[in-house]
Amino acid sequence: MGTIKNFEELDFWIVNLVYSDFRNCVDFTFRNQITGAGISIMNNISEGFCRSGDAEFRQFLNISAGSSGEVKNMYYIAEDQGYVSEEVALDRRTRCQRIINGNNRLMMYLKSSKATRV
Repeated sequence: MGTIKNFEELDFWIVNLVYSDFRNCVDFTFRNQITGAGISIMNNISEGFCRSGDAEFRQFLNISAGSSGEVKNMYYIAEDQGYVSEEVALDRRTRCQRIINGNNRLMMYLKSSKATRV
C-alpha cells in the first residue's frame, strides 16, 4: 500500500447517493437515520485520518465500518418498503460492503505496519 497524503484519496464516497435516493422520501425518521449514517461514514474516516496516531485512525475506521453496515442494512429496509428499486438497493449494499472491506484492510495495514502518512 502506498503513502496516502489526503483522506480524499480514499474511496468512501456514498453519501451523495444516499441523499439522492431519499431526497423525496416522506418517512423523515428513516431519511434522517440513513443520511446521518451516510455522513458518519465519511466524517469518521476524514476525522480519523486527520488525527495524530494510527491507533486513533483505526478506531475511527472501525466506527465508519459500523456506519457502513448500518447504511447497508437500511437499504434492505428501503427495498422492502418500496423506497428504492431492487437494483438500486443492491448497488448501494455492494458499495457499503466495499467500504467495510476497505476499512478493514486499512485497519489491518495500520496495525501490522509502520504506515506513513504525510
